[in-house]
Amino acid sequence: MTILLFIIVLVVLILVHELGHFIVAKLSGMRVDEFGIGYPPRLYGKKFGETLYSVNALPFGGFVKIYGEDETEEGVLVSPQAFSARPRILQALTLVAGIAMNLLLAYVLITAILYTGVPRSLEQNQIALAPDAALTVSDVLPGSPAALAGLKAGDVIRSVALPEETFRDVDPQAFLVFIASDTTGAPLQFSIERNHVAQVIEATPAKGVIAGEPERLALGVSVTPVGTIPVSLLRAPVDGALYTWEITKQTAIGLADFFWKAITLKADLSQVSGPIGIAGAVGTAYSEGFVQLLSIAAIISINLAIINLLPIPALDGGRLLFVIIESITRKPINPSFAAGVNGIGFVLLILLMLVVTGHDILKLIH
Repeated sequence: MTILLFIIVLVVLILVHELGHFIVAKLSGMRVDEFGIGYPPRLYGKKFGETLYSVNALPFGGFVKIYGEDETEEGVLVSPQAFSARPRILQALTLVAGIAMNLLLAYVLITAILYTGVPRSLEQNQIALAPDAALTVSDVLPGSPAALAGLKAGDVIRSVALPEETFRDVDPQAFLVFIASDTTGAPLQFSIERNHVAQVIEATPAKGVIAGEPERLALGVSVTPVGTIPVSLLRAPVDGALYTWEITKQTAIGLADFFWKAITLKADLSQVSGPIGIAGAVGTAYSEGFVQLLSIAAIISINLAIINLLPIPALDGGRLLFVIIESITRKPINPSFAAGVNGIGFVLLILLMLVVTGHDILKLIH
């Protein structure tokens, strides 16, 4: 199921990206020879107008074949519909369109998530606004009574029971008071949910857990109310834009830092996920709910947009760099040179992908 979900998410994100190239190329007067779902060998194809729409055997994305992207093709130099024959501003817009579509998709997904509502940490005055508000473990002190009992971050506390009293509040301060006021010495029975499975865990508060308050009974656990507060239909698009911008900015900063460390040979590739790691993240998100799946899809879409904008040969950013250079020099770059550089860039990207995938496999083994 995880692999299938990963393929579906990947295909949707790449097809949206290619659809951006397709639409702007058409509007720019370029001839689009093929729009393909998946990669060859071809299983089915039907031509409408000048474009062949195909379904292919390898279900890992899609592609758009615009006539004249490769200037070595026969007749390109004399065809007004060739990519290379159109004004450079239209070439640049066509290249950027795929990136823009991925950002637009991320914005739509994030806006939908906000409108639907996503579980998040709540302030005290927000608890009443979330009908599903629940007290959730946010942190567990190593070696504490809570840790020894088996409580973990992410556990949802439904109730805490003593022989003569039961706590069912969502207020973190009331929870701390309840724990500290227990003078019976009896174990507390925690009714919790972990990954949507109900469990009962016993934990006994002890003194000396909190360094600044050695006489206070405590478990060594931090809790926070978590719940869903849907954003209004009018507010969701505004907040969606703000969140999309913030995630995009932080992602760009993170990637810039990674590539700088890669150049200086200080990059930690174990912190980077390849296809296997991303597939695992998609599977985990789906197990936590459909909203979480949309969230990870939005994040991947933003990453795909930024990576494609990098000035690396074989990526949209590398081809855009060639267009900018041609605009400045007023001279076309030699097609054979451009093809060679793109080929080298493609090989380097494949090598990087193999290295990262190797790290993914090692993570699974260990």
